[in-house]
Amino acid sequence: MVREFKMPDVGEGLTEAEILKWYVQPGDTVTDGQVVCEVETAKAAVELPIPFDGIVGELKFPEGTTVDVGQVIISVETGGETGGDAPAQPAAEEPAAAEEPSGRQPVLVGYGVAESSTKRRARKDPAAANGTAAAVLTEQRPLAKPPVRKLAKDLGVDLATVIPAGADGIITREDVHAAVAAVAPAEPEVEEIPVPAQAPATAPAPAPAAAYDTARETRIPVKGVRKATAQAMVASKFTAPHVTEFVTVDVTRTMKLVEELKADKDMAGLRVNPLLLISKALLVAIRRNPEVNSSWDEANQEIVQKHYVNLGIAAATPRGLIVPNIKDAQAKTLPELASALGELVATAREGKTSPGAMQGGTVTITNVGVFGIDTGTPILNPGESAILAVGAIKLQPWVHKGKIKPRHVMTLALSFDHRLVDGELGSKVLADVAAVLERPKRLLTWS
Repeated sequence: MVREFKMPDVGEGLTEAEILKWYVQPGDTVTDGQVVCEVETAKAAVELPIPFDGIVGELKFPEGTTVDVGQVIISVETGGETGGDAPAQPAAEEPAAAEEPSGRQPVLVGYGVAESSTKRRARKDPAAANGTAAAVLTEQRPLAKPPVRKLAKDLGVDLATVIPAGADGIITREDVHAAVAAVAPAEPEVEEIPVPAQAPATAPAPAPAAAYDTARETRIPVKGVRKATAQAMVASKFTAPHVTEFVTVDVTRTMKLVEELKADKDMAGLRVNPLLLISKALLVAIRRNPEVNSSWDEANQEIVQKHYVNLGIAAATPRGLIVPNIKDAQAKTLPELASALGELVATAREGKTSPGAMQGGTVTITNVGVFGIDTGTPILNPGESAILAVGAIKLQPWVHKGKIKPRHVMTLALSFDHRLVDGELGSKVLADVAAVLERPKRLLTWS
């Protein structure tokens, strides 16, 4: 029999993913749990394991295609008797369809939900299996995901008139576009009534598009992580009123402590650098000023104060900027924090950061100093109240104990949501971070 593997929801609320790479080809043998492809969602790149054994029959989409959650992406010929119409067979055998999801553990979030919801629709109206999809659509609300409904609304298409091509009864983007194309031939007559006198003036208009020179310009589709980042930054910038404050700090003692920790046997094999102590300093500042670790609940008009810190670390990757976070960072010792930072950075560089690692952040650090930049005015990660920008550490002339001496100096910038954090609170947090970095022994007395 032929079994089909559908695009699962690999993150909370994601509706689509792009197929980056296939690891199998038609004719290959696959086993339960084997990774068959890598996909990129709006949050991260994820490898998809298949939940059954068999021989690959067909890859439904080529690499580079964006596929909606719930669409079949690969078919596999498994052992047993061959069924007639593979997609319709599970609907006809109701007991088997109901028992399958509970008989196995889903390999990915959302896989079981997608399977069961498909079976329920087929049982509710068996007429769909006999090819009477049009009648079904008139009796119940058309089945379509929110992005497809929006597309239909934008194109002026009534979903009740669209007949889904798939056996599962779900209307896809392709179905909507097909419905638009079906009525397109009746409309060109309107567009072919130009005023002759205006023809010379309108004729040159298409020239700029046709004059696009691939040797002089490169156009990159905005999708995946970059698209999600762009949307999130726009939403954050124009939703939360941003305020940014700056402080320049003498971090000479912090740099000395970094060297001492590198030689400490308790820190052997761990990632020890200034970012580690800056992260610890921010956690200390949040402990002293807990109100800064909050979020704004627009729906309920409430401020939600968090009693935990999921510390986000902005990381630049080939696919774009991501912000994974260290869960419950406030409860970690310095060695534990160093270990978590090292794992976070390594995973991000390999492109293996999971969607779950980027959810639930409360406060973020972005280290622009690694690029030689003094500081910046960072945009808040959506749903968070503050983000700390860390500038480059440079040897500069500095007044120390009444004399001008070369000292290691760094500039910090704290952006915060002014609905949640006023100037006084923001200043206290930034001052506390600076005080710890100037005299890092305060880590022992303040934390």
